[in-house]
Amino acid sequence: MTTRSKSYRKAAEPIDRSRLYTPAEAVRLAKQGATTKFDSTVEVAFRLGVDPRKADQMVRGTVNLPHGTGKAARVIVFATGERAAQAEAAGADEVGGDELIEKVAAGYTDFDAAVATPDLMGKVGRLGRVLGPRGLMPNPKTGTVTMDVAKAVNDIKGGRIEFRVDKHANLHFIIGKASFDEKQLLDNYAAALEEILRLKPSSAKGRYITKATLSTTMGPGIPLDPTRTRNLAEDGAA
Repeated sequence: MTTRSKSYRKAAEPIDRSRLYTPAEAVRLAKQGATTKFDSTVEVAFRLGVDPRKADQMVRGTVNLPHGTGKAARVIVFATGERAAQAEAAGADEVGGDELIEKVAAGYTDFDAAVATPDLMGKVGRLGRVLGPRGLMPNPKTGTVTMDVAKAVNDIKGGRIEFRVDKHANLHFIIGKASFDEKQLLDNYAAALEEILRLKPSSAKGRYITKATLSTTMGPGIPLDPTRTRNLAEDGAA
């Protein structure tokens, strides 16, 4: 049996596992229980009522969090010429063509997102084994294969997150840091939730979000009421 730390047990004490908390209540509990010496990340996990094995039930997308993630994202861009200059001006951490592709192929993955111009995707596509498992592969559906590399870099560094349901129908996303105030975390949660609800596959039957949990880094999970999709700043029953 795993032995939990004293701080974890203290943070878990006020959480009633037999009830579902409103987003406002869960955020409050999470902030109170965030006792790490560093600024903990606040994340949400959903269990979706979809079958990811079916192409028409794959839930994947991006959303710009209104208050950002609280994290300085490292972005690399596969581009040459004028587009490379635009990416550098936008603040990309590393920009390049063949030489950057070779660097990543050799195992370099010290970045949070990768952007590519369409003309280089024939070469970048060979990096699937390296980037695919880490969720870093540029993709037109998430706006990371584009000629407007400056906008992509600005969006990512400004707080855009990507989410994708895994093979077990789970979906995870960040809504900020424990240092954010309650309204900022709720605004970010609302923005992500709205986009995830918008992407509900028409072929998915039954309840779409079947389970939801909010947690901080190294902190206990707080059961969220998955039916609460409006008036998120309010406590009490939906």
